[in-house]
Amino acid sequence: MSSNILLSVRPKYANKIFEHAKTVELRRVRPKRLEPGDWVLIYVSSPVQALVGAFKVDKIVKKPLKDLWQMVQKKAGATRQEFDAYYDGVSVGVGIFFKVQDVQKLDKPITLDILKKQSFHPPQGFRYCRASDITWFNEMSL
Repeated sequence: MSSNILLSVRPKYANKIFEHAKTVELRRVRPKRLEPGDWVLIYVSSPVQALVGAFKVDKIVKKPLKDLWQMVQKKAGATRQEFDAYYDGVSVGVGIFFKVQDVQKLDKPITLDILKKQSFHPPQGFRYCRASDITWFNEMSL
């Protein structure tokens, strides 16, 4: 069963995804139903506030921070200081890996105003997508 998610990403890190300088998204919590082959819709947070693209999940790892850093240090688009600050207070982190060829960027980002008219509300961290969300995204990306 597919469990695609909508993920809020800061502009700096979203840009790195689309510039192919980042191939793993770091998270403090693992979306339980997300599996390899599922899609992650990328909503870029303030000040952009728009749905800008998606990537297909290659693999997901949940590891102690020391081990996770070893896996992602050249793939996460983050410095060690940013990594440590993000995971402050936890001992285990999650990496959602994707391949460059599985990243799709919309020709024209879908703004928050348009999203709200479709009852499509961006999450603080992530939320599972309804089938209609994916259909709508596919229609918008054509």
